[in-house]
Amino acid sequence: QVQLVESGGGLVQPGGSLRLSCTASGISISIYRMGWYRQAPGKRRELVATISSGGSTNYTASVKDRFTISRDNAKNTATLQMISLKPEDTAVYYCNAVWGANVIVYWGQGTQVTVSS
Repeated sequence: QVQLVESGGGLVQPGGSLRLSCTASGISISIYRMGWYRQAPGKRRELVATISSGGSTNYTASVKDRFTISRDNAKNTATLQMISLKPEDTAVYYCNAVWGANVIVYWGQGTQVTVSS
């Protein structure tokens, strides 16, 4: 059974930092493109960042220079380091693992990030 489990969410003040982790079981993430998405209340789920199996990264414009995606294949974990957080970053953050052109896609259950004073 494949599971992606996110952790590290919580409440943080504007300007603060959080580090999200996504730990996989049942698959080896080394062959998967790993991604972080988020969904704010009343909005569609949107891409935040992806990292290919080779380590190439891609970010949505609103988080570039503030968020960093990384992967540790040995630990079967993908991480999203977030700094300079803004209230508009408030959302449920989801991890996913993709193989091929969406041939195989797995999702985690999500972790809440709230940025508020």
